[in-house]
Amino acid sequence: MADPVRPARADGSAAARPMWTLFETVHVMSYFGPHARQAFEAAGLHGFWRGYFAGRAAPLGPVSAPVVVATFFSFSPSFVARAVPAVWELITPEDALTARVTGAAADLRERLGPASEVSRAADLLTAATEDLDGAGRPLGGPNAALPVPAEPLARLWHAATVLREHRGDGHIGALVAAGIGGCEALVLRCAADPAGVDRIRLQAARGWTDQEWDEAAGRLSGRGWLDSAGTATAAGRAAYQDVEAATDVAAARPWARLGPDRTAELARLLAPMARACAVGLPYPNPVGVPRPEI
Repeated sequence: MADPVRPARADGSAAARPMWTLFETVHVMSYFGPHARQAFEAAGLHGFWRGYFAGRAAPLGPVSAPVVVATFFSFSPSFVARAVPAVWELITPEDALTARVTGAAADLRERLGPASEVSRAADLLTAATEDLDGAGRPLGGPNAALPVPAEPLARLWHAATVLREHRGDGHIGALVAAGIGGCEALVLRCAADPAGVDRIRLQAARGWTDQEWDEAAGRLSGRGWLDSAGTATAAGRAAYQDVEAATDVAAARPWARLGPDRTAELARLLAPMARACAVGLPYPNPVGVPRPEI
């Protein structure tokens, strides 16, 4: 995904990067960090997907599988049903919220250490989340309504999570408006950006069968978006970019509110933090976070 915010020379050495790639690399600690995994296991959730679905859905309350399918968008309904709603028999949403922020903050502490600029970055990122309109933001809105942690690392992660889900809600809206379903979105992404993600990794991480994947590809081919080899056509790439552009528009308000000067300062602060958080992350990865420039 692109982003309308591209502060020049954000980290003082690397080329400017979209803002979302900086704060989302902080956010994904709750998925890929070892302490995050351990926090969910200590809370009684064994296996990655129990922790993932419980932690990410917890701001919504003890929701059903159809709610998770609707809000997470790209997951196979049968895949979601393996964990939800049974996961709520193992943990309450309140305890899941505690586990996810505790684990994520521990991973950030290990990677960032006593960074003197963490508090300032957390303050700026939190300022970008203030007074966000939750209408039409089924994940961003509930996350924004949660109490803001006092501890700087936890606050940094919380704000990154609010902005990530806010942006994701807009992305889903753009996909729905374009008539693109959950599995189709993944197929198109692989076809339009083969260097950024591979089918084997993405299909497995979202639980779609080969038949479901091939049927989705067939629907995209019927729209003229894939050729006979499964590669995105010019029309398919244009459709992909149109969705990205619409996502940018839907994600722009937090940065307009923060203003160009504070946004540029935030990008400068976040760039080295994103590089530190990226250590050990898989590339390519299902969430689409690119490897930070060195």
